[in-house]
Amino acid sequence: MTAQRMRFDQAFPQGLQAMLGLEKAIGASGLEQSLVNLVKLRSSQINGCAYCLNMHAREARAAGETTARMDVLSAWREVDDRFTARERAALALTEQVTLISQGGVSDEVWDAAHSAFTEPELGALLAAIAAINVWNRIAVSTHQRPED
Repeated sequence: MTAQRMRFDQAFPQGLQAMLGLEKAIGASGLEQSLVNLVKLRSSQINGCAYCLNMHAREARAAGETTARMDVLSAWREVDDRFTARERAALALTEQVTLISQGGVSDEVWDAAHSAFTEPELGALLAAIAAINVWNRIAVSTHQRPED
């Protein structure tokens, strides 16, 4: 097991506070916490962030997310009956924003998200996707390990 390279919270406390402020704004945005949890989990799956997967899976379960949905999240397109149209639009946007270097966000995905969310909700969703990608990159880069 590779040792943790640094403690981001100690190395750049101002950055941590800024990120926590963004998380607070996302939490106050009115987006359903269950949807935000799915976004955090899906992005963390794509980015291979064990620390974030562990933390957000635990949070999602505590908030009532089902094992059945979490078990198939990486294959959400295959199970129409487990995710709402709104969740599906958010997951598609999450994948394309997380993998932005692979062609950006298509008009089809953007239009589906724009139809499923109000403009303020879409802004908050985009911020939530961006935030988890930042957290993933910090945790993976510093070799942050899941907590028991």
